[in-house]
Amino acid sequence: MMMQRGAVGSVVLTAVALTAIVGVAAAAPAPDKAASVSHGEVTDNLYMSLGAFEDATSGEDPKVKAMIDRADIGGVQLVVPWKALEGEKGEYKWSRLDNALKYLQERHKKLFVQVQDRFFDVAMKDANLPQYVKDEGGVAPTVDENPDNPTTHGAMAAQWDKKVRADFQAMLKAMAGKFDGKLAGVNLPETAVEVDIKTDQTKYTSKSYIDAEIDNMRYGKKVFTKTQFIQYINFLPDDDDHKRMKEMFDLAREIKIGIGGPDTLPDRKYQMENSYKFLHEYKDALPLVAMAVQEPDINAKDPKTGKPYTRERFTDFAHDYLGARQMFWTAEADWLQKPTA
Repeated sequence: MMMQRGAVGSVVLTAVALTAIVGVAAAAPAPDKAASVSHGEVTDNLYMSLGAFEDATSGEDPKVKAMIDRADIGGVQLVVPWKALEGEKGEYKWSRLDNALKYLQERHKKLFVQVQDRFFDVAMKDANLPQYVKDEGGVAPTVDENPDNPTTHGAMAAQWDKKVRADFQAMLKAMAGKFDGKLAGVNLPETAVEVDIKTDQTKYTSKSYIDAEIDNMRYGKKVFTKTQFIQYINFLPDDDDHKRMKEMFDLAREIKIGIGGPDTLPDRKYQMENSYKFLHEYKDALPLVAMAVQEPDINAKDPKTGKPYTRERFTDFAHDYLGARQMFWTAEADWLQKPTA
């Protein structure tokens, strides 16, 4: 099965979206009847890496700094690699998050944090993971075979290895102890991966990978009791019948985990056949839906018009069809280049 990545990161992006063909699927089963969730209005936030945020707030990037201060921006979602939160095993580093939180709180803005454990178009040795995880063989090679772009290789933490997952969850627990109730949301990244099984030495299987993602979902919700915990879901490997994806959405509904995604691509075929149909069916049963608009999304063509998506098209689809209440925008979005009305 081939996973495709349809994006290339920019200066303000470290998580890159997958636009994969995972197989044609049947319609999403309707969730059990649940109390309706009021979606309210969409709150717009900036989406960027921790480093890009620090460049902006230090004054090195005054353009993005001005965006953070816009009255129509509710906050920032920072993509924070595991390595930025933990050095030696069990030695956690919170100063950079403390600084970001303080900066935003002083401006009455909210902070969302995406904890990143997978990296695209990077050598395994350069993956932004704690060195001890690498030294203990806890990194798996990934491959992105996209017919529209050259094949690229990346790496991710081998969450299906119980020792790696225990270390990751220990970091989440420590993070919750420090920031639960202070952050607006914490999310785990997209689920679409393609491990390079030809060179992998971590004993990856698609089942063990999805089991690990579900276990991390449960654990994140367990330790973050005040801050909204969110899992990004877009595609799953070897899940053509979508039974595992339904399992994840059922769990999210049951224990009130927010769901989101790394891309907003209205009416795009492969997204509509995968997580979008589940978001649509479950949106009234989820505590929060949060969607990102990354740089490749703003350059993608709307299948209805053949032209790039407009801001209104992104927002209307995310809110009305997917149920989104939070949106995270690349600083490259055209409307952010203009003064507020």
